Amino acid sequence: MKHFLLTVAGIFALSLMSAQKQIVWFDTGLKVQYGAAGLYNAAIADASNYDYKISTGLSYGGKIDINFGYNGIAIDIMRASAKQEFERTGQTGLAEVSWKSTDIYALFRNAKNLGYFEIGPKVSFISKVEDNISGGGERTSEYNSNVFSGVIGFGANVLGNDGRFTGILGLRFEYAFTDFVAASGKETHAPLRDASVYANGYKTSNIAFAGLVFEFNWGIGYFGKARCGGRSKFIMF
Repeated sequence: MKHFLLTVAGIFALSLMSAQKQIVWFDTGLKVQYGAAGLYNAAIADASNYDYKISTGLSYGGKIDINFGYNGIAIDIMRASAKQEFERTGQTGLAEVSWKSTDIYALFRNAKNLGYFEIGPKVSFISKVEDNISGGGERTSEYNSNVFSGVIGFGANVLGNDGRFTGILGLRFEYAFTDFVAASGKETHAPLRDASVYANGYKTSNIAFAGLVFEFNWGIGYFGKARCGGRSKFIMF
């Protein structure tokens, strides 16, 4: 039995020495996400003359992952549009604030057993903000051009499992830690342009999102060694 175990150990060691050693591997993909989006403002939530309506957001773009075994860094670049609607007591129609942005994510991702977990920051570069309040129109100058958020998500493979082509469906939750409204917007009582909302003091407006995300990925390749002690080289999948 002892000789058998030593033989198995020897064969296993030789196979490790002769096999290609994967060091770091890369994949890229396209992705889209859709779900509930909006602005959370504690003063508006407490106001008796306004009610929040469930609003939506859509993002689409691409990604690249830098992976070390099961762990890695996912860089997403997404073009996003979202809105927040409010119902006004005693008035017809909805008050609406909408915005467009380019979002850049840098997320730690752990992918194992055909599933994944991700967490990290996002920065949104706001390109346009509009509303239909007090005549309506573009209000971009009243909002901050950069907004920072925290992101957490998880999901699983639904197409493919060989690393070359995979389809992944997941859930993603985002919440901004910085105020969406700029100093000039505070003067006009954005986002609703109603001073009565802030009767008990100013409250920040924080962008939030919760929804589905789908990504279609394909492997690019990895750095590896052809044999023990060999020079690392990039190997395409």
